[in-house]
Amino acid sequence: MTKRDDTAAPRTRQHGATVRDVASRAGVSVATVSRVLNDQNVVREPTIGRVRSAMEELNYVPHGGARSLSTRRTNTVGLVLPDLHGEFFSEMIRGVDVAARRQGYHLLVSGSHSDWNEMSAVVSAVRGRVDGLIVMAPELDAENVHTHLPAGLPAVLLNCYATNAWSIAVDNVRAARSMMDHLGSLGHRRIAYIRGPEGNNDAAERLRGWGEALGESGVSQEKLLFEGDFSETAGYGAAYAIMSEDTDATAIFAGNDAMAIGALCALRELNVRVPEDMAVVGFDDIPLARFVSPPLTTISVDIAELGRRAFDLVLEAGEEGSTPRHSIVPTRLVIRESCGSRPSSGKALKELSKSEA
Repeated sequence: MTKRDDTAAPRTRQHGATVRDVASRAGVSVATVSRVLNDQNVVREPTIGRVRSAMEELNYVPHGGARSLSTRRTNTVGLVLPDLHGEFFSEMIRGVDVAARRQGYHLLVSGSHSDWNEMSAVVSAVRGRVDGLIVMAPELDAENVHTHLPAGLPAVLLNCYATNAWSIAVDNVRAARSMMDHLGSLGHRRIAYIRGPEGNNDAAERLRGWGEALGESGVSQEKLLFEGDFSETAGYGAAYAIMSEDTDATAIFAGNDAMAIGALCALRELNVRVPEDMAVVGFDDIPLARFVSPPLTTISVDIAELGRRAFDLVLEAGEEGSTPRHSIVPTRLVIRESCGSRPSSGKALKELSKSEA
């Protein structure tokens, strides 16, 4: 995977600009800036262009939106996610939306695709249209993301951390270790791991938890770590690799449920019984996890609750005199049938997969 280039992040712009600063930069009156903000059709296009360019250069945020300047509120919160596809993101949107509506807010949702240019475009698009912003960008540098958010706008970073920023994240390391402890209690020592995408904060922390626990048990990571990208397809391919290579693994720990479900599908094709021949576990506890066959043992992250708490933090961030803080969301181990038995011989499993593939 190509290493991300943090130097490609947009350059830092001025913060704390006022409408007078915009007027001065554009060479117009404050009244003209106000007319542009309120979309009044009495300003010529060239002037509108100069005003909007000045706003962009100064990072000016008309808090509350152009049509709400008298009250300085839009009753809208923005949610920026790296993707909008999949059960994790749909649950996240649901959680934020439920919390927002209870407080009389509406929700604007957009995807950044973990790209700096798209992130910048999204932030520009919501500028002045929202009272607060929740940003999930686990594959971008959190410090840079925070630096380039609109000044004066309450914002919360989701599943990442930056100094002096409001943020909320899952306790990934401890959760991964608890899963490893559970597998160890069942007699598993050689536990293969399917990692998430490189550069992703959640993926890195879950990998760290697996690695620390494996090392403390005296088992080397060599031959037990497999690439993934949080997709079902990646889990499917990794399971085939695990069963065809000399791993002697008796359990598969996937970095998220989607990859675990893909792994279950591959093992079924290989006639490898789960959990009798190979234990499979995941992370996130998406709604589908309890309905696959066998039901998936996983780390439960209340995704909707994570969204609700992120929204509450946005409200707190908007209170006068509030101090930024980092909130940790606990997880819990959910034991289902996919890891229910003691392991069989890894060598026997390998021979089974080769003879019946």
